[in-house]
Order: sequence, then C-alpha cells, then structure tokens
Amino acid sequence: MTHDDFKQTLWDAADKLRGSVSAAQYKYPVLGLVFLKYVSDLFDAQTAVIAHRVADPASEYYIDDPATRQRAAADFARDKTFYDQDNVFWVPTGAHFRNLLAQAAATDFAQRMDKAMGEIEAENSQLKGVLYREFSRLELEPGKLGELMQIVATVRFDPADHGSRDVFGQVYEYFLGKFALKEGARAGEFYTPKSVVNLLVEILAPFKGTIYDPACGSGGMFVQSARFKDAHQKALRKKGDLAIHGQELMAATRRLCLMNLAVHGLDGDLGASYGDTFANDQHKTLRADYVLANPPFNISAWGGDKLADDPRWVYGIPPKGNANFAWLQHMLARLSARGRAGIVLANGSMSSQQSGEGDIRREMVQADVVECMVALPGQLFSNTQIPACLWFLSKDKSAGTNGKLDRRGEILFIDARKSANGRISRTQIEFTDTALSGIAQTYHNWRGSEFSDGHKYRDSLGFCYSASRWDVEKHGFVLTPGRYVGAKVTDDDEEAFNDKMERLTGQLAEQMAKGAALDTVIREKLGALGYGV
Repeated sequence: MTHDDFKQTLWDAADKLRGSVSAAQYKYPVLGLVFLKYVSDLFDAQTAVIAHRVADPASEYYIDDPATRQRAAADFARDKTFYDQDNVFWVPTGAHFRNLLAQAAATDFAQRMDKAMGEIEAENSQLKGVLYREFSRLELEPGKLGELMQIVATVRFDPADHGSRDVFGQVYEYFLGKFALKEGARAGEFYTPKSVVNLLVEILAPFKGTIYDPACGSGGMFVQSARFKDAHQKALRKKGDLAIHGQELMAATRRLCLMNLAVHGLDGDLGASYGDTFANDQHKTLRADYVLANPPFNISAWGGDKLADDPRWVYGIPPKGNANFAWLQHMLARLSARGRAGIVLANGSMSSQQSGEGDIRREMVQADVVECMVALPGQLFSNTQIPACLWFLSKDKSAGTNGKLDRRGEILFIDARKSANGRISRTQIEFTDTALSGIAQTYHNWRGSEFSDGHKYRDSLGFCYSASRWDVEKHGFVLTPGRYVGAKVTDDDEEAFNDKMERLTGQLAEQMAKGAALDTVIREKLGALGYGV
C-alpha cells in the first residue's frame, strides 16, 4: 500500500470500532494509543543504541571484552539514566504497548490501561498530566479496546529509519484531520486545516529563531514550521533552529499538542499549564521572531471588560464584544523588533467599523505594522462557514533582515478566493501545492526575501496589488483585497470591473431620478383628486 492507502486503512478500521462513541470523545484514547506505541517503540530502539555505544571504540562506554560488553549492554538497558540522557521516555515494563496488548482479553483491561498511563507519567515528569487516563470511562463494547490496539500495533517506529518517524507523525496528523471532519463545528478547538497552515508557513517562512502560537490547539503550526525548516536547511546550506512557545486554553487539547510535538521529535514550551491567553498570559516577556495562529473567530466572552488598561492595547482598546483586535494586538506585543506574524481571522476584521474596530485598524495601518492581507476562498474550513482571511503583520518592513526591498508605507493585497481547486470532500476544498507556491512566491518576490524565485514583483489584475498608505486611506482603511486588486477581465466578461461599476452606478442614478420624477407626478395626480399625500 501507499502511505495514503495505509493511513486510510488504519482510519477506517479505527473508526469502525467507534460504535456509538462520539468522535469528540473517541479521539483522545485513539491518539493516546498512537502516542503509547510511539514511546514504546522508541524505548525499544534505545536498547540498540546502548548496545552500539558499548561496542564502539570511540564511545566513552566502550568495553573491549565481548562477554563483558554483552552483560553491560543488558545492565545499561535497564538503567533509566541511559534513556534520560538521550531524551527518550522511560516506559515501565508493565506499561509497554506490547505487554499491554497481550492482556487485551482481561475483563479489567481498561483499568489496566489507565494504570499503565499513570506509571508512564510518574516516570517522566514532562508527561505529567499529558496522557489519556480515562479508558475505564470510555463506553466501548467489550473487546473493542483490544481491537483498537491491534490496529495501532501495525504502525512501527524505528529511529534508524528516517521514513518511519515520518509515517508515525503522518498517522497522528492524519487522524487529527479525520477527527476534525467528523466533529465539524467543534474542530476549530484543536485543528486548523493543513492547507491554511501550509500557506501561513510558506509566506512567513519560519527558519531560525523563536516561534509562538497563543492559541496553539494540537500544534499544527509548530509541526509544519519545523518541516519547512528541515526542507530548506539543505537548500540554503545553513542550519536553522526554532524555539517553540505556545499556549492553549483547553486542557485536553493541550495534551494533544504535547503528544504531537513528541511524536515529531520536537520540544516546546507551552507554559506551566493550560490557560486563557488574555487573562493568564504565560509568555509575557516573550519576543518572538514568528507568530502563527488561528485564534477562535469573533469570540465575545473574552474578558475584555477586565482588561481595559492592558498595555497590549497600543492601537486602541478592543471592543468587549469581539476579541479579533485583541488577538491582533496581543500578537504584535509578542513580536521581536524584526518579528512577523500570520493570523487567521474572520473577514469582518478587514472592514468592520463598529465599537472602534475601524479606528484600531486605522492606527495599525498608520503605524505601518500591516504587511500583507490575503482573502481566502470559502469551504477551506470543516468547522465554520464564516469567510476568513489572513493578516500578516511586521515590525520591520524596511530593506534588511526580512527582505531586500523596502516596503515601508506599502501593503500587499492578495485575493486568493479563486486559487483553491483541490477538493477534500463534498463540502471542503484546499490549496494545491502549485497554488500555495504561487501565492507564497508573490509575497516573497514583493518582499525580496531569500525565498524569492528571483522574479520581479508585478501587480496582477484580480489577484495582487501593492498599495500605498494613501491608497488605503482613500478606501477608509478597509483592508479587503478585492477593493484593491480589481477584477480580471474574462472571455465571458470583456468589460473591466471599474468601467462596469461606473456604468451600472450611472444607470442606477438615472433610474432613481426617473423614479423620483414619477413619484412627483403621482403625488400631483392624487392631490388633484382630493387625496392629501
């Protein structure tokens, strides 16, 4: 089977066992089992690493005598310090995936699973409170949990085989995506469509520095950023390192994120615990080079009434009934002097005027922190039909660190509403790799970044436009890309958008004038008949 066939087969088998259990409840034990298989395989692989070290003359643990070497390797394999030094999780014998699977027929198997997860947490402080420990509460039919473990057992991880790590990580992400489709509206709590994540990453190009997501969900932004860095490391012939920081409101979702990072071999600082980013910001002193986020859209109960004097509100106090501009200003406050941010928000944020939002947007434009706006097509998200856009913010638009071209006083507008032609399902679409590359290259060419393909940026009717601050002011500081890029002339419509708008506006004015004249005539006739109007 291909990798895609393999993942689909795994998912179909796991989903078939779900029965009447909701997807929202089912995803935690399934992904918890995937993680248990990962740490168990990694633990087993470490024994081979230890055996290699005692046999390697260049190692400080080298033992010359073969018999002594064999005994030492066995002893070292039972010593937790030889796992800790390589950041490998210690898995107690009774909690190993293989040994648990052998007990699957036991009547108290679910309770044994909860106990095993607790034992792993007790031995690894960084996993405390992370693992799923509610198998005994899961309303699965008898034997189904064992069958589920049999399915997960088909995934194998071996650090010596680079492709195996990729497969394991892909299975975890694939399951996250499939659960998102199953959950629909609730999926936004933990999952951002891969297509949207990829677009954010390809434009921001996080390569070296600090990355932050204040609403990190299950960690998709972090994983894709690390992939971008790895993919470009060889091409650029230099080393890139990313320090991951994040925060998540929901405890269960934070656990998914920590497991996702571990499966991909990533370390991250997600704060001391789960918590509200606005009321309990756990990274107050952080100044990140990159911020990537898909915060919840249009939330009203965000505690704004208690934060009126917060120092993050540099450009104006956000309205109490909508957190969109609180998110934007929070992320600006966490950027370094050269930092850039990419944020998913509802389309309304680009044009809203109520409750002072228009004033905040104007102040942001005048402060020259808005770099690029991208309009997204509908149906990208499985969990909402609210039209969305991407905001790209920058603390430094001058020529230098972020690009060769000085873009101070300019904003790039990209209308990508017709760029997504890949289809995930009947109700969801995605950007193809070609479309993603085209949008990202437009930005990088405009900025003159190191990821540019060398072509000079040019405005493209109906797709992109580099606007001056004066252009934006003329439009009342509304940041909707369609207002700037215009409409491309097609074979079916040979009349340019501006010409057509002018013609239709003239026709409307003429018809309104005729209507007013007709209204006057009617009033005169009715008056002549004795009806007061």
